Amino acid sequence: MTDPMIVSGKSSDIESLRQPLIAGSEKVQQQVIPQLVNFGNGGLDVLIEFLYERRDKNATLVDGKVYQTLFNSEYPKAKEFLQNYFPAGIVPLKSECGTDYSPLQQLLVAGDFEAADRMTLQKMCEIASPVAAQRKWLYFTDVASLPVTDLKTINNLWVMHSEGKFGFSVQREIWLGLGKNWENLWTKIGWKQGNNWTRYPNEFIWNLDAPRGHLPLSNQLRGVRVISSLFSHPVWD
Repeated sequence: MTDPMIVSGKSSDIESLRQPLIAGSEKVQQQVIPQLVNFGNGGLDVLIEFLYERRDKNATLVDGKVYQTLFNSEYPKAKEFLQNYFPAGIVPLKSECGTDYSPLQQLLVAGDFEAADRMTLQKMCEIASPVAAQRKWLYFTDVASLPVTDLKTINNLWVMHSEGKFGFSVQREIWLGLGKNWENLWTKIGWKQGNNWTRYPNEFIWNLDAPRGHLPLSNQLRGVRVISSLFSHPVWD
């Protein structure tokens, strides 16, 4: 799968990045990926080979970043490869109620976190109940109705396609680390500054420059019962 058109100098530079991509720490692997992208199609070929070799293994955050890089490239070979080997993406889109999570996946892979946040609420309302779907927001009593499989899929999509920075599980981990202190959580994840709630949508940060746990959003103006119910959902058991 090596591009025969790579000039020898570039080829040797690319080869020097292959081993740290395969065997380096996750931090090193994350750093190597954009370096390979800088080499154009030759670097993308290395990423294709890497993901091909890992096609039957459980996906890691590095796999997620490689997938996104290839997905968002203009390289026809990368698009053909993903269509052949990862037609449904890198996160299993499992659902207990037949819900299609591919629209959410596509938004997250493309890095459109604002639209993905809106889609997440829509999907959660849909799987909670017809009443919640019509209402278009969740009561805390709706949360218990969220199927474990579906909530896990939604969370896994957020975690995988944010380099581990976003997701309900990430927010819950931060909350537990803060001794379940809600006020400290709001500040830590950038939902509140002093006594002022962050205003939707313009004051939120819709990219990976945001604080860890910043997304997806949950409306706290009606209290903490929805997110509290979410953090105590059986999916985390």
